Amino acid sequence: MPAGEPTARLLLIEDDQRLCRLVKEYLEGMGYTVTMAHTGPAGLDRALEGSFDAIILDVMLPGLDGFEVLRRLRSHSTVPVLMLTGRGEEADRIVGLEMGADDYLPKTFSTRELLARLRAVIRRSVVTRQVASQSTTPVSVGPLFIDPGSHSATFHGEALALTRQEFDLLFVLAGAAGRVKTREHLLLEVADRDFEGFDRSIDVHISALRRKLGDDAKAPQWIETVRGVGYLFKKPEPPE
Repeated sequence: MPAGEPTARLLLIEDDQRLCRLVKEYLEGMGYTVTMAHTGPAGLDRALEGSFDAIILDVMLPGLDGFEVLRRLRSHSTVPVLMLTGRGEEADRIVGLEMGADDYLPKTFSTRELLARLRAVIRRSVVTRQVASQSTTPVSVGPLFIDPGSHSATFHGEALALTRQEFDLLFVLAGAAGRVKTREHLLLEVADRDFEGFDRSIDVHISALRRKLGDDAKAPQWIETVRGVGYLFKKPEPPE
């Protein structure tokens, strides 16, 4: 890690012990402190007990699979989670993102890519905490109310259950209501990394937000797709 930066603590939950040792050796050589767990239950216990800067979580685990570990973890913690998908299937990636994973990586990853993704999710987590501590002005658009200070959102007075990525995305879109946010701006503001052109994670989160707002992509009342540009959070029509 760059000189002067505190050592980041990582939890690696992976049942392939050989892969664990290789990843641990590489990351510790880069200045990280790595704790390992080889089953879902053990990994969840360590995640809830320890103070980690990020978690690397395999999907296929004995005892509890990675999705269930993530689901239980998210009810207690917003620690950044990078999921490993052995099969590299899009369905796994979509499920992980919708459940609150910060990023995903096929197990064919290179060590350089793993390091880049880790740095990105940790950096984003730090930036999010800093922004949340500084930007406490609530955003209100029609029936939507977002309070970044308490990291809560309501719609028609009902609490919205949002993952961290969904909350950040909705906050950025609603804060710019009536103006188009390009995909590039959203990726930089929300994801804090430069996604490849084929990456569909923003679309996954938009779909989840529409579902939670009861919105229709074909006739949107709130989140409109501006084809070839990005997304627009619509301002409500003034009463006649």
